[in-house]
Amino acid sequence: MIIFSLQILLISILAGIVGSVLGLGGGIIVTPALTLLFGVSIEHAIGASIISVIATSSGSAIAYIRDRITNLRVGMFLEIATTIGAITGAFIGGIIAPNLLYIIFGLLLIYSAVNMIKKKKGDQQEQIEMHPAAQKLKLQGSYYDKAIKENISYNVGNVYGGFGVMYGAGIISGLLGIGSGSFKVMAMDVFMKLPLKVSTATSNFMMGVTGAASAGVYLLRGDIDPHIAGPVALGVLAGATLGAQIMQRLKSKTIRMLFIPVLVYVAIQMIVQGMGLSK
Repeated sequence: MIIFSLQILLISILAGIVGSVLGLGGGIIVTPALTLLFGVSIEHAIGASIISVIATSSGSAIAYIRDRITNLRVGMFLEIATTIGAITGAFIGGIIAPNLLYIIFGLLLIYSAVNMIKKKKGDQQEQIEMHPAAQKLKLQGSYYDKAIKENISYNVGNVYGGFGVMYGAGIISGLLGIGSGSFKVMAMDVFMKLPLKVSTATSNFMMGVTGAASAGVYLLRGDIDPHIAGPVALGVLAGATLGAQIMQRLKSKTIRMLFIPVLVYVAIQMIVQGMGLSK
């Protein structure tokens, strides 16, 4: 049991680092690792994944907020869309075919990956016109980039597009029970034109709010096994704290190149699931 816990701890540290740097939460590594490597049931793996999301957010959010990389106004604004979307997804479960949603959102992720590839100047914030809604809500901001040692000021564009993507992400999360970290980063980076580091940091903050809201449901179902969730929480928390330091010293272009393959992988998985080709 001790060796088993140590193995989970080590995998979780890696998950925390990746989740913190890319803004995806640790679940994208924790769930497949627990099921494929350790033979954990999918129910307990998902329960531990929820814990990993909260731990990732807790470990990285403090550093990102302290260094003023997280845009709290954007995060809370988009949480409204995610929450309403999740409630909508719960109500329309019997109306919309889940397989169709998988395919639609998989294609949307591929579209976003292509747009990310087109962004050549990863370290420079393109000059965009401030969206009227962003002006009213004061969503613009600035942060100090430790990698290039410059203060970066940025505007926020296409607020409605970003809100719409987050609403859709909330629907698919509520309907299909999947995480939406990739959609959060995509909505802010591709649609709202925020710097990638701000998108990543804000996504980490948002996932903690979402995860905390749903953790109670998984706990009442008995899907959170302390023997699994304990090492996962400790490992991911340590990894996320380390990942927050690593992310700030990476160039945005590097983070983008790391994020794109993950985005494509998630997109392919969703399309395969939607077409009924997965086992």
